[in-house]
Amino acid sequence: MGEILSQSEIDALLSALSSGELSLEEKTEETKQKVKKYDFKRPNKFSKEHVKTLEMVHENFARIASNYLTANLRTSVQIKVISTEQITYEEFIHSISNPTILISYYLEPFNGLFLFETSPQFVFQTIDIMFGGEGKELIKVREFTEIEKNIIKKINYKMLEGLKLAWEDIIEVEPKIDSLETNPVLNQFLAPNEPVELITMQVQINNNQSFINMCIPYISVEKFIDKLVIQYRTNIKTESDIEVTKKLEKNIMNVEVDSHVELGRSIISVQDFLNLTVGDCIKLDTKINGTLNYYIEDNLHYKVYPGVIGKKMGIQIAEIIDKDVEDYE
Repeated sequence: MGEILSQSEIDALLSALSSGELSLEEKTEETKQKVKKYDFKRPNKFSKEHVKTLEMVHENFARIASNYLTANLRTSVQIKVISTEQITYEEFIHSISNPTILISYYLEPFNGLFLFETSPQFVFQTIDIMFGGEGKELIKVREFTEIEKNIIKKINYKMLEGLKLAWEDIIEVEPKIDSLETNPVLNQFLAPNEPVELITMQVQINNNQSFINMCIPYISVEKFIDKLVIQYRTNIKTESDIEVTKKLEKNIMNVEVDSHVELGRSIISVQDFLNLTVGDCIKLDTKINGTLNYYIEDNLHYKVYPGVIGKKMGIQIAEIIDKDVEDYE
């Protein structure tokens, strides 16, 4: 609250104005503050970091779901994230078709329900392929039969199991289906103005495009919202990291493995094998000055030369076989 002027100060101020000593146009400098518009009807509760993390998770989910559908439908299926946006629950419900397949599910340990919506085109095309069709023709939207709903429920549940792998770098989750609804208007478990994050994915099967949607209510992830901010580790190693590395190396060095050197191979008949006696010679497929195969746990790792170290037999490594690396590429 401003300071109250006395009568004498008010008179002095008025006389200064009348004499021209003080001008009304003189303004004191005011610090300008940037005002950011905020819509209370649509509060932005998901930050950019949260949206980025959710997008990354569902890009992983899209790859996992693509592999699952490709293997089960025996045709090429491509799924990719095309948009992520925060809207209200009411906007989401009115943006999807009716009828549609809308599955509500829990994603433990998150609280509250999540929604997984698969468009009618995706449902009819998938079922057509599963029952021997080609899934190339556009199918007219109609009500789903009980058989179709049961089939797509199993398929969607298998797809949702991919969330375990998609979320594993952030938090361990366990999806559990709650219910299936074909009329989205009847699914009113949230307030109309409740903020949700909508992840839309495009599905391409036999040159036909369809869409699936993931709806993530803020209220369902609110208690674990800090998990959605990924903390990136630096490349600088601390003393504790170096100590842990040394302990791991020490433990690995003490692991015992079976190894052997193969002198060579030969093919003989069963009759010759049965007639072998002490002193018989067998011609091998290796040369005297050639390398031998050195196996560790029955896997070829080295080419070696045989020799003698003091009074004991030994080997000298001549070549390293990077077979394990090739297998994992």
